[in-house]
Amino acid sequence: MPSIILAAYGVVILAVCFLLIFPDLREKLTRKFLNILNKSFLAFKSVFSVIRGNTLAVSTGLASRSAFSVNTILIYRRWLIAALLIIAMPILVILLFQHRVDVGSYSNNESRQDAVITALLDGERLVPPPALPPEIFATREVLAERPALVDASRDWGLLDVAFQQALLKVFLRMREQGYEMALIEGYRSPDRQNRLAAMGGNVTNAKAFQSYHQYGLAADCAFLRNGRLVISERDTWAMRGYELYGREAEAAGLTWGGRWKFMDFGHVELRRAGARQGN
Repeated sequence: MPSIILAAYGVVILAVCFLLIFPDLREKLTRKFLNILNKSFLAFKSVFSVIRGNTLAVSTGLASRSAFSVNTILIYRRWLIAALLIIAMPILVILLFQHRVDVGSYSNNESRQDAVITALLDGERLVPPPALPPEIFATREVLAERPALVDASRDWGLLDVAFQQALLKVFLRMREQGYEMALIEGYRSPDRQNRLAAMGGNVTNAKAFQSYHQYGLAADCAFLRNGRLVISERDTWAMRGYELYGREAEAAGLTWGGRWKFMDFGHVELRRAGARQGN
């Protein structure tokens, strides 16, 4: 609606300038306008015959004032044209450039690669939970499932920010459904990846830089129940949790390891060009 008003305002200004620049057309239109006024007053005169004399006087006075106004405009037409152009110029500039906002100066590649800015634009940034006590990851039950878990990195700050935020959203959704989750391994160094690969295919098939862990784009997670870490897939409660976890992870745009041939129910990753597919 403001654009329509501005456009109408600009058209009026240009029309007035056009009339001031072309006196012949202006005089013709002025005579026609005064003729219409005279006819109108004559019509009123016939209807309101009681005030016939007053009507005639008003008509004559209006015509003389109109003539005076036209003469005044003719005398000061240059100043009026300049003033109207000054008034119209900002309106015309706004109309011309209001839809030409240049966003090309901001690199598309930079905007995609800057994960911090992307996370802030997407909404409020989620904060990682406090670190859990190390002994939680060193119980007999945990070591039976993941013997090399003790020296794994659980530093949320080493994860890619976009992946970190997506995983935290999954944690939040799981908590709403009664499952408290824990990060058991995030970033994994190339050296650790090779050591795990040497332990056999039941641990991992990926060597250094063949896993998204080396890029901070993968994480292994498990559940907390009564202050203890539950990893075992033989636990019915945990398996139901893994199924919910997989659905929530995929809804957040992550890849879930539970659908792989070598099923890894606690693993999720954010696939991105530049990192090799692995587990």
